[in-house]
Amino acid sequence: MSLLHLSETSVEDANLLGGWLAQDDFSASPGAAESQLVVLAGNAVMPTIDAACRLVSEHGGTLLISGGIGHSTSFLYDAIVHHPRYCSIATQGEPEAVLLAEIAQRFWQIPRSRIVVEAQSTNCGENAEFTRQVMEEKGIRVASATVVQDPTMQRRTMATFARVWQGVEYAPRWLSYPGYLPVVDYTPQGILWRQPDNGVWPLARYLSLILGELPRLRDNADGYGPQGKGFIAHVDIPQDVEAAWQRLTADPQLQQILASRRMA
Repeated sequence: MSLLHLSETSVEDANLLGGWLAQDDFSASPGAAESQLVVLAGNAVMPTIDAACRLVSEHGGTLLISGGIGHSTSFLYDAIVHHPRYCSIATQGEPEAVLLAEIAQRFWQIPRSRIVVEAQSTNCGENAEFTRQVMEEKGIRVASATVVQDPTMQRRTMATFARVWQGVEYAPRWLSYPGYLPVVDYTPQGILWRQPDNGVWPLARYLSLILGELPRLRDNADGYGPQGKGFIAHVDIPQDVEAAWQRLTADPQLQQILASRRMA
């Protein structure tokens, strides 16, 4: 398979944008206090899923998994089918949360009594809304809780949780932990993942996702913020992140990569 080609500047910009989107509120892995409730939003990034399960397995907390069947569920099916350990799980027709709960129980030895499944949500907004409903129904109250999501959507997910829990007296202190930081390396032969690429996005899909995410986060008429669609709380976009996005969208090589992906 031929490698994708980007300039060194575009690789640096992609890492800046991707790192900012993968909001991480921790300098190291969350501890026991922050892991008594871990909310895993359904996604198909295996290192992120493993990170959420690891937190609960090590610290003995509760794993609340939110995810039904949505437009990206097929990516999770595919990731499980090609996973060296999880490939024995039957996927077709199952909600994301059900599959992730099976991974947590069978492969991470998390007791079913410490797994809460919310299997109706179909998007980021419903992940936050239905998580709140489940917590209220089950009387789950904690001082702080950690949210784990696909790193490309981590910052938007946190902004969604902030909107859904705004003004709630007993709201936890929501902390963001992607569990995996995507980093791309430049080589003269093409770009490569710095980390092992098992269970992550194809590079073209990743680049498309991070470019499409910033317009959603804007607080304007076209964005998801309070002055736009109202799906998320206001997000301040740093100038260097905005500048990186502007350069990436103007990169002819990246435009060609994304155009080829849309045609595929």
